[in-house]
Amino acid sequence: MDPTPETPAGPAPGARPNSDAGRAPLRMPMLILVAAAVLILDLVTKIAVVHYLDPFRPVRVIGDVVTLKLIRNPGAAFSMATGMTWLLTLVAIAVVVGVIKIGRTLRSAWWALGLGLVLGGALGNLIDRLFRAPGPLQGHVVDFVSVGWWPVFNVADSGIVCGAILLVALTLFGINPDGTRGHGDEGAAATTDQPTEKES
Repeated sequence: MDPTPETPAGPAPGARPNSDAGRAPLRMPMLILVAAAVLILDLVTKIAVVHYLDPFRPVRVIGDVVTLKLIRNPGAAFSMATGMTWLLTLVAIAVVVGVIKIGRTLRSAWWALGLGLVLGGALGNLIDRLFRAPGPLQGHVVDFVSVGWWPVFNVADSGIVCGAILLVALTLFGINPDGTRGHGDEGAAATTDQPTEKES
């Protein structure tokens, strides 16, 4: 007699399929790449400005509308909260830790871009606060871009603001960090997992 053909072993009864199958890849590498680009650009521009720019001689780029002028900012982005430098340093550290924690499970490219901009900007200004005068946790941030009435800012400030705006827009449009949209999928999954009255 011919042996009975073996049937391939299927998943155990009640076992759930791999939830990662068919999902978008993790975006941590993209987040790190964006943050590194912002950080390098911020550091290079600050080093150049400190070396070449005279604080008392602003450089006109577009008339009086756009100028480059070196200032040392003890406050937050756009010269806010100038008397709370040490607290702002701790907040920047918390932001860096939080972004990295979220990035470990990130699957949305847009969220990776936004968080990467925020992370790169936070790291850029954090390095100033840790290593520039007058000392650790009290360091003044180098700002140098002046546009009209807008407070003087730097590349890191731009990264933080642009990243934050993008993250708010993604939230408003219902795009989640895991790449899904809204809460419809979660609600459907929860409904599917619940046994019906006939089954029970």
